[in-house]
Amino acid sequence: MNFPFYIASRYLVSKKSRNAINIISIISILGVAVGTAALVIIMSVFNGFEDLLTRLNNSFDPDIKVVPVHGKTFVPTENFRATIDGCDFIASASYTLEENALLQYGEKQLIATIKGVDEKYLETTGLDTMVVRGEPILYNEGVACAIMGAGVAYSMGVFCDYLEPLTINIPSRTKEIHGNFSDAASDILNSVTAYPSGIFAIQQEYDTKYVVLPIDEVRKLLEFETEVGAVELKLKRNANNDKSVEYLSQKLGDEFQILDRKQQHEYAYKIMQSEKWAIFMILIFILLIASFNIIASITMLIIDKRNDISILRSMGANDKAIRRIFFIEGVGVSLVGAVAGLIFGGFICWLQMTYGFVKLGGGSGSFIIDAYPVVVNMIDILWSFAAVMLIGLFAAWLPVKVVTGRIAKSSGQ
Repeated sequence: MNFPFYIASRYLVSKKSRNAINIISIISILGVAVGTAALVIIMSVFNGFEDLLTRLNNSFDPDIKVVPVHGKTFVPTENFRATIDGCDFIASASYTLEENALLQYGEKQLIATIKGVDEKYLETTGLDTMVVRGEPILYNEGVACAIMGAGVAYSMGVFCDYLEPLTINIPSRTKEIHGNFSDAASDILNSVTAYPSGIFAIQQEYDTKYVVLPIDEVRKLLEFETEVGAVELKLKRNANNDKSVEYLSQKLGDEFQILDRKQQHEYAYKIMQSEKWAIFMILIFILLIASFNIIASITMLIIDKRNDISILRSMGANDKAIRRIFFIEGVGVSLVGAVAGLIFGGFICWLQMTYGFVKLGGGSGSFIIDAYPVVVNMIDILWSFAAVMLIGLFAAWLPVKVVTGRIAKSSGQ
């Protein structure tokens, strides 16, 4: 066994001559362990919320979305459709069209976003799995239907009973106003009706904004014939997302932008990542403060072992070997604390994933989920361990560099 490592390991597990050193050593290990466990738990909770956001978005958003670079709409040519249909990694493709509109249901009015979709939309997304009332259908015996967000439906008092239609109004792009605006208002509005068939509940961003309609009805409102706003794609199970985006970018050219799930909600994901790493840096700063316990522990150990240093020097140990002993001792404290923290943090995450004992909102059931979501990511574990050990290396190196040389010289005189 390596001589410095052997001596350092004995120092690590043996009882010190002064009880204060034992207490500070235990506090040092506990400080590192608690800080490491906090890193693992906090990072895993952020991963859980990111995974939850992704799963919620998956119900409404496609795997890949193709949108025009310029303008809001485009006409899909035969070559465009052939390119989409010819991709063997695409399971289904849906052509959609969005616009803001004035909704009227009985005496109530509301401005919302209508989304026109074709018959493949429900199999391209998971919207049908998020319908909480009614049915996810676009036509009922040839009559147009609307699938509404829960927030929109609640604001307008909508029931899926097919008794009263929903009226959708959009100002005409081509009609001109003649006379007073108030008198001509009804003449310049394009209107269609649809019966509410289903209500979906995903998250507030969608529930308070969207009403899904057949794309032909939206085209009537906008006075379009074949225009679409986007093509939404569902990939096959074994398809590679990045390669699929790259292939479509090459085939469709610079006129179209290819967006994966994270790019469709780029701002939200960036905010979440920024918050995650900001919390990570705050916890690292706390660990830096806790590392002063390691510095104090190693400093007091060096002072306590002055006689041992003299004996080691008389046995032929040089200053480098003596420094290595106490450096390994300091690293050992950090290593024990880091491993203990990883185990404890992982255990807490397992308990939360299995039993969900920490509830959201006191477990009142007013949230989408009852308990804090947790996803343990091995990359985050490695980052946490590496950060803790770097701090531990610094905390071990500083007292060894400053104190050991002075003690060794004084003991050699």
